[in-house]
Amino acid sequence: MPARRHPTARQVRLGTELRRLREAAGLKATEAAGLLGVNSVQMSQMESGIAGVSEQRVRRLAATYTCPDEGLVDALAAMATDRTRGWWEEYRGVLPAAYQDLAELDHHARFRHDVAVIHVPGLFQTEAYARALFAFMNPEFPATEVDLRVEHRMKRRVVITGPDPTPYEVVIHEAALRLKVAGRDAFRTQLTRILDMSEADHVIVRVVPFALDDFAGAGSSMVHLGGAVPHLDTVVRDAPHGTAFVDSQAQLEHFRKLFRRVTEQALPPRQSRELIHQLAKEL
Repeated sequence: MPARRHPTARQVRLGTELRRLREAAGLKATEAAGLLGVNSVQMSQMESGIAGVSEQRVRRLAATYTCPDEGLVDALAAMATDRTRGWWEEYRGVLPAAYQDLAELDHHARFRHDVAVIHVPGLFQTEAYARALFAFMNPEFPATEVDLRVEHRMKRRVVITGPDPTPYEVVIHEAALRLKVAGRDAFRTQLTRILDMSEADHVIVRVVPFALDDFAGAGSSMVHLGGAVPHLDTVVRDAPHGTAFVDSQAQLEHFRKLFRRVTEQALPPRQSRELIHQLAKEL
């Protein structure tokens, strides 16, 4: 297959998992290349996502590495054959690659778990809220750049508002429900939207109130996207220089535990809705 100039995060993840299988088998890249009848450059390109991999080759690699996890192998084979070109493709080369990568991850996720401490989660944001946020964080952007980002964010909501919605569980700190990012009236509309979405069968909203004692999770903001198998989960976090995709098994387990801990400290869904409703009334 021809080399890619800009592999997506999903394509890079496939290559990363193939490399991890090889390393778990105790093989060097040159050794694995020899067993497969390819050269070291081709091996490197497959493991970096630069070169595509067929389903047949994925299964041959897994057999060579004696991978015992059939579910993982099937999931990797499905990733290799996936040719989805979703709505996000129209933004390729227009917005930073992370925007397309996030939308693609959303599309393929089996579930989504969010923890939001400072801002309302992106999938819940109204257009006015998102616009105020992007404009403030990027004051040098012309209006057209802000428009593109807002448009992209609004389209991402399809994963929880479309005909086949993704199960969505979110924990929001009260701080995010009090910061009037878009002004009083717009923020009342924002809170109303969260309340409306919380009534959906596939959505669970919990709130961490200011009144809670012993909550030290101010740095726990995350997006946890469920893969076809748990091994292929991804956690997305904001980093100083962009978006960070976390996929090491140790880190994934850490964030699973962190999400459970934050969830246990949050109010139950009914009480959470009552608090959000009260905050909206106060506006």
